[in-house]
Amino acid sequence: MAANVTLTWVQKKQFVGTDSANHSIVISSHDAENNTGTSPSQLLLLALAGCSAYDVVGILEKKRQPLRGLVVNVSGEQDKEPPWPYRKIHMEFVLRGAGLSDKAVADAIHLSETKYCSVAATIRPTAEITTSYRIIEE
Repeated sequence: MAANVTLTWVQKKQFVGTDSANHSIVISSHDAENNTGTSPSQLLLLALAGCSAYDVVGILEKKRQPLRGLVVNVSGEQDKEPPWPYRKIHMEFVLRGAGLSDKAVADAIHLSETKYCSVAATIRPTAEITTSYRIIEE
């Protein structure tokens, strides 16, 4: 399975990334002159959150869980020296719904992290990924 994306330089340290379906995102450094988009390293954290959230929502839907909302908060610790790889990443899943099963939520997160999420599989050799979750009863 191949993926194709395009990155176009706009100006300074500002770029537009476009995926194969023609969806775009602004990418830039985070300094005063270029702070217009997401930094590439934080985009990696967003990719991890998006990949895992996609899985968790799908698994919970298949289990007929009453999910009403999901937020994934991700924090990452990078090395202090170039190339600044992430060494520790923590994902906190905050789920909302009436009567969500703890077991179903824990199983969905575990399956995403260990079986389905391609981004986690790519990052895992370099960074320790941990997870936690909170259920907000509605």
